[in-house]
Amino acid sequence: MDAVKVIKELGLRRASPLVLELDLTEGLIEGPPADPLSALLSMRKPRLTDVLDALRRARSDERVKALIVKIGGPRVGLASVQELRAAVRALRDAGKLTVAFSESFGEFGPGTIPYYLASAFDRVYLQQSGDVGLTGVAVEEKFFHDALAKAGVRVQLGQRHEYKTAANTYTRNHMTDAHRESVTRLAESVIEQVVEAVSEGRGLTRERVRELIDQGPLLAEEAKDAGLVDRLAYRDEVYDEVRSAAGHDSRLLYVSRYAKLHGLGRKLPHPKEKVVALVHGTGVIRLGRSGRSPLGGPGAMGSDTISAALRAARRDERVKAIVFRVDSPGGSYVASDTIWREVTLARRAGKPVIVSMGDLAASGGYFVSAGADVIVAQPGTLTGSIGVFGGKPVIKDLLERLGVTTDTVDLGANAGMFSTSREFSDAQWDRLNGWLDRVYADFVGKVAAGRGMTAERAGELARGRVWTGADARANGLVDELGGLEDALNLARKRADLPADAPVRTYPRMHPLDRLRPAESSEDRTAAAASLRIEAWGPLAAVATRLGLPSYGPLVLPGWWTIR
Repeated sequence: MDAVKVIKELGLRRASPLVLELDLTEGLIEGPPADPLSALLSMRKPRLTDVLDALRRARSDERVKALIVKIGGPRVGLASVQELRAAVRALRDAGKLTVAFSESFGEFGPGTIPYYLASAFDRVYLQQSGDVGLTGVAVEEKFFHDALAKAGVRVQLGQRHEYKTAANTYTRNHMTDAHRESVTRLAESVIEQVVEAVSEGRGLTRERVRELIDQGPLLAEEAKDAGLVDRLAYRDEVYDEVRSAAGHDSRLLYVSRYAKLHGLGRKLPHPKEKVVALVHGTGVIRLGRSGRSPLGGPGAMGSDTISAALRAARRDERVKAIVFRVDSPGGSYVASDTIWREVTLARRAGKPVIVSMGDLAASGGYFVSAGADVIVAQPGTLTGSIGVFGGKPVIKDLLERLGVTTDTVDLGANAGMFSTSREFSDAQWDRLNGWLDRVYADFVGKVAAGRGMTAERAGELARGRVWTGADARANGLVDELGGLEDALNLARKRADLPADAPVRTYPRMHPLDRLRPAESSEDRTAAAASLRIEAWGPLAAVATRLGLPSYGPLVLPGWWTIR
């Protein structure tokens, strides 16, 4: 009798209406974890790919009645927010109720991007004690030249060209005209996108949205009176209203849990079924394998790992197209070139390669993308930065102040060229600049070839300048505006696959494969990620800004993410 009752309750539970929940207060992760440590650190964070897949499936699921998203601080990047906005709008169009709830959009601080996300929903709820930090976009740069000079450090850097502003942060004490021009246009492009979206989502004129931005941050009552918020309510009141609309017998289910349940019930592909391969390239680009520091900090996109994944997809007869998801500020030139080669080899093998850019795909992140058939980016993606810089800090004076002396033996005219205890000689400086010219020419040439433009036009768009996806699309550096779902659909079309052709993440490895040694560089276990003991961990951003152990000459200045 008890067993019958349990089975009956389970049946009712499966048939009951669903209210999906998504908590963004701790942010998102881009793709599947590259290594065990990443998996452990990201256990409680929803995965963007899972969220997008779940919301797509929820459109046609009659059980799903509503979606509630809790939005916190600036934990999610602009391009990821735009991916989520598109998914929410599609869910609304399918007749589902979408609700955004926040305790505070910034708590009397910046909250422009979180509110930008909320404006895509049917209803926006705010806690009575909260605020709406719709304050616009500010880009602030720190310059270390004077501080370094006081410490007795001189930084010798060459750059290609005037918009490659990474060098400016420690060779100058203010923005150059080119630096200011580039940053100003980035901010203008972002604010244009925000104003347009909030205007459409909240039924306000663009002029009114601009006025509200200048008045922000707004207290809760002010935001409600202005039409930015529908109701001031606590969490329990929001959930009571939504569940009442969805049905009193409705049950709550996290989006990530919904995605997993759908995954369990999904039909497994036939061994010979044609698929689209999805390869994730996330983090600073470096030689070797992907991974992260055990100290924390951002992960890295290793050329060995990504190349092995692309190679496996190219050689798999079931794979008919490849989507390469790139979210990276750049890094090593040689590692970027290694990955670029695998992209071109996949194209030569007759497999379309579609790049889907995340929040950031700049410098080396653009280099690895340039050879694709099609580049897809969000309007808010930061991309371009087609340029190069290189050099070293000279700490001779600092060491002398500390009472440290240096004595050397050089066997070779340039044996001590990269020593931080001495400046470059004239001949060494010429050698450095010759290297920068070579790297820059190669970068621009590959961009021109990949995007089908003249070298002159590619040179005009290069010079180290960073573009938003919207401006990059207008200038031919990006082919289409959209997200990962758009890229996957485009890949299916290019490969003449059905609209529901399955997607498989590469490299595909059994957990035990990660434990056994690779038989050769062709073995799929060669793509396994690793821990980077040598990394700076949470100080990686500071180290990069100060020119400490360089990730490479193709890197965006600092750690740029619009949140």
